[in-house]
Amino acid sequence: MGSKRFYATGKRKSAVARVWLTDGSGSIMVNNKPMDEYFTVEVARKLVFQPLQVTEMNNKIDVMVTVKGGGVTGQAGAVKHGIAKALLEYNADLRPVLKKAGFLTRDARIKERKKYGQRGARARFQFSKR
Repeated sequence: MGSKRFYATGKRKSAVARVWLTDGSGSIMVNNKPMDEYFTVEVARKLVFQPLQVTEMNNKIDVMVTVKGGGVTGQAGAVKHGIAKALLEYNADLRPVLKKAGFLTRDARIKERKKYGQRGARARFQFSKR
């Protein structure tokens, strides 16, 4: 790859995506598979495409992603966040568009830890008066 590469990390829940952008024809590879093959859920594929559609970079950039942890939706959100941050590295003028769409904000909602003496984070064991 002779052209310049742009790197960013995206996160969502417990998923972490490492994203590289290069000039190209618009192919998206996730963990060495085409995106359509990796994300079989339609909603997840749409989520990944959002930053590219908003900035109108669909067919101008090749995206290479490695993603670990979490589930399908968390990984798709992490890839979306990573692509948005990498687009910022690629062209800083895209910031207002990406910021307005809310793609640069890390979704900080993660699983709350289970507390001792309880069934879950907030759920208690059933109480019996008698």
